[in-house]
Amino acid sequence: MKMKVILLINTLVFVAISLYSQNIELNINNLEAVNVFMSSQKLDGEDVIRVVKDSVIKEFDEPTFVKIKDVKFKDGIIEVKVLSRLLPGAPELSRGFIGLAFRINKDNSKFESIYLRPINARSESQLRRNHSIQYFAYPNYKYHRLRVESPEKYESYTDMTLNEWITLRIVVKGETARLYINNNHQPSLIINDLKLGSNAQGAIGVFVDVGTEGFFKDMKIY
Repeated sequence: MKMKVILLINTLVFVAISLYSQNIELNINNLEAVNVFMSSQKLDGEDVIRVVKDSVIKEFDEPTFVKIKDVKFKDGIIEVKVLSRLLPGAPELSRGFIGLAFRINKDNSKFESIYLRPINARSESQLRRNHSIQYFAYPNYKYHRLRVESPEKYESYTDMTLNEWITLRIVVKGETARLYINNNHQPSLIINDLKLGSNAQGAIGVFVDVGTEGFFKDMKIY
């Protein structure tokens, strides 16, 4: 009986989310490239956005994303499908970095992000597997600082790989963000102290970093 009630609640939540979702069309006209190159193309017969980091930007965890115009986000759910490949000649440190940026302020000087390192997820090193997912906040809390000051707290593992579509769903409320991968019911990463604080708000963007050829489609906001 208890299990039936839980299943019913999950079904009702899913239906409610579906009813209030807003599909975000990813096309050149409603996007703004920030330190990246973007293009619209077909991939497996579908219209997608391709994003590559500008090689002039040498640092990691920088504003290297495509912003969705006329969207203001504080709390809610962001969902998108992502696929990453390594660029020809990508440096050895490349991991297929791809993800989302959110609460981006007007001049791109502050934002939060959760991104994936798909190559790490199939590594033979458990330590690298544990670094498959990363949270950071720009400009003061990049991955390296967070890893040194709070090891393992802002990184996690989930199974994935390059060249496959991965569904990302980030649930944001106040100072908390939860990342769900591929419609799993349990989050793969929980952040309880978003560094920009509970009052931060701003734009949403799709994020890539060095060595990545990133593809995005099917964005929704709830």
